[in-house]
Amino acid sequence: MGSSSIVTSGSSCAGHGGGGWFRWRWNGGMGGGKSNDSFVNRNGNCIINSDNNTNEHCVLSSCLAFFLVSVVVLGSIGSLYGRFMLTDNVRSEINAPPGCVLDNEGSWAIGVYYGDSPFSLEPVEAMNVWKDESAAWPVANPVLTCASPSDSGFPSNFVADPFLYVQGDTLYLFHETKNSVTMQGDIGVARSVDKGATWKHLGIALDEDWHLSYPYVFDYNGNIYMMPESSAKGDIRLYRAINFPLTWTMDKIIMKKPLVDSFIIPHQGLFWLFGSDHSGIGTKKNGQLEIWYSNSPLGPWKPHKKNPIYNTDKSMGARNGGRPFVYNGNLYRIGQDSGETYGKRIRVFKIGVLTTDEFREVAVPLGVKESNKGRNAWNGARGHHIDAQQLSSGEWIAVLDGDRVPSGDALRRFMFGLASFLAVLVFVMLVGFLLGVVKYIVPLSWCPHNMGKRSDNFSAWERPSMLSAKLRLFCGRLNRASSTLRARIRPNSCSGIIILTFVIVVTVVLTCCGVDYIYGGNGGQESYPFSGHYSEFTLLTMTYDARLWNLKMYVKHYSRCSSVREIVVVWNKGTPPQLSDFDSAVPIRIRIEEHNSLNNRFKIDPLIKTRAVLELDDDIMMTCDDIERGFRVWREHPERIVGFYPRLVNGSPLKYKGEKHARKYDGYNMILTGAAFIDSTVAFERYWSTYAAKGREMVDSFFNCEDILMNYLYANKSSTNVVEYIKPAWAIDTSKFSSVAISRNTQAHYGVRSNCLTKFSDMYGSLTDRKVEFSRRTDGWDV
Repeated sequence: MGSSSIVTSGSSCAGHGGGGWFRWRWNGGMGGGKSNDSFVNRNGNCIINSDNNTNEHCVLSSCLAFFLVSVVVLGSIGSLYGRFMLTDNVRSEINAPPGCVLDNEGSWAIGVYYGDSPFSLEPVEAMNVWKDESAAWPVANPVLTCASPSDSGFPSNFVADPFLYVQGDTLYLFHETKNSVTMQGDIGVARSVDKGATWKHLGIALDEDWHLSYPYVFDYNGNIYMMPESSAKGDIRLYRAINFPLTWTMDKIIMKKPLVDSFIIPHQGLFWLFGSDHSGIGTKKNGQLEIWYSNSPLGPWKPHKKNPIYNTDKSMGARNGGRPFVYNGNLYRIGQDSGETYGKRIRVFKIGVLTTDEFREVAVPLGVKESNKGRNAWNGARGHHIDAQQLSSGEWIAVLDGDRVPSGDALRRFMFGLASFLAVLVFVMLVGFLLGVVKYIVPLSWCPHNMGKRSDNFSAWERPSMLSAKLRLFCGRLNRASSTLRARIRPNSCSGIIILTFVIVVTVVLTCCGVDYIYGGNGGQESYPFSGHYSEFTLLTMTYDARLWNLKMYVKHYSRCSSVREIVVVWNKGTPPQLSDFDSAVPIRIRIEEHNSLNNRFKIDPLIKTRAVLELDDDIMMTCDDIERGFRVWREHPERIVGFYPRLVNGSPLKYKGEKHARKYDGYNMILTGAAFIDSTVAFERYWSTYAAKGREMVDSFFNCEDILMNYLYANKSSTNVVEYIKPAWAIDTSKFSSVAISRNTQAHYGVRSNCLTKFSDMYGSLTDRKVEFSRRTDGWDV
């Protein structure tokens, strides 16, 4: 039934319904009918007669070529996306040593808090604890992460379930650490001699053949005991320290019951054991609680009359979430709210009645503020454990765990990534249909009616088989989809071109989404530790009323960056906005200036509590990861200006030029302070010294060059390198989308700055001999 034809243009072969941009043409039929021959002429075109097998071979060849090209193109796009858009934290995991790998249980870490009571706890960064040796000004949470045991030779995917043990001025922190090799929980221990600001990981205190967690440590009769969760073993075991804190021996199995997250407390002459048994029929996981009592922690234990105390919704806090505490004569229990995800938040209950026959408690607020930074914060998604204790000084200290992602996030991201790639395959086929390259979905030789010579037995089965008939019908409908789709959309038309372009764009977006989901780690743009510590900085920007729309977007974005502690807005002109106008995850302060001067950017501000200040113009948008990398480098070199826009000052006469000039000569000697980290305790004092008075007058005169002046002041105080460049993944100047750019006339702007270079060189010395080459850093951040 199909007539034969010869392909007259192009070098590839395809099925019927040809045409399109790539000039694949072939009008041969695809139905049954009389067999003919086919061959390839001298130009490489398929000349089809009617041989279905050869027909199909030519179609499959063109389809294969199309899919191979698609794989190469989309694979390249995905690779480029991963190279430029995935954070360095994620990319560095590829060659990282064992430990801190993506885990479906989460990325738990531990932070320390202080307060006058367990209900007024503030994170360590609020205490302004400074550590010079780790350039942590101040120290910030988390204070213990998976890196702590991993760097000590004990690979760990996360740390959680922290319990404190206090010995005088020394603190010991016992915690679960998930072994990266065995993928089960062990009990690790760390020590602090500075009230929890710095921790040294000592090793693994307890390692069994089964999962361990929730290491509840307590004193009894002169001995130190640990009662970890060992529900996988089906019992509750007490371990006694024989060489504290690293050597323990199994002392006694106190109960043959798989309780999870259990603790023992003395109360009114008895010992009480709280725990959850999830093994019973009809038990609601994370919603069950039992109480047992005894005259001794060693047992024997008797069940409470009202057991189970709870068997309710998992959001109610039935499952224990840390050590209970006594405050003002009242006993408080910690519970886990797992309603939205496992370990979503901590709930506190004031126990009113605890006897062998009765138990009553009421929920009370803890007062610990939850982070609004989402996945960028170490505890942005959940926190399910706290141990609060009072020190001999009367101050309260607490350790809490937290996670930036919900439970099961790794598997969920993998499934989303897989779904994205499957959708890419569908859209690639759709593009092939529209271009006329893909002629059918099911090869003809796979269809029962096109299988060539068959045995008599097969033919006898096929005739009465409804399955065979349905399969033939299904194959036929699928294979007619290409021509039907092309006939309706007509890809050579204007509307067809728009649809085809849209499909290709969606395919590219889905490819990038798949790469991000599968290879993008936990999706957070995390901070980078230095010497085992995290820290924070103040973000400072200068603006005025005409740029308010910029500022709102700026605050919403950067306030979510992990290490930003506060945003200070230097308001130079016009009516200042209200704080309620901003969507900020951190405190924001508006500093209203009397005079509109660029010198206000570097004004000494005693209310700034961090040593590091990021001076960042309100019209620059870049990723939080770029900001965090810059902060990490500044902590290595706090004596330098560390920023994202390099310039090279050279030649005679001096002329101000852009980054291309610096790239041409492979070096820089100035960093624009419109996007740079500086030391607030040093830079501001230098800028407002009497030595810099004439320079400040020039800045006011030209209403320009304050950043150039700061570079000269830094260089004048040192004979070594005083600038450091970090290349951002991308940066957008949002002022280009409005009419409020300060330097709209580039030529005039550069002319003024060239004049500044000449005058500042006369005042403060030359920068031309301070050239620093690109690509000096081993991490590749300055390429």
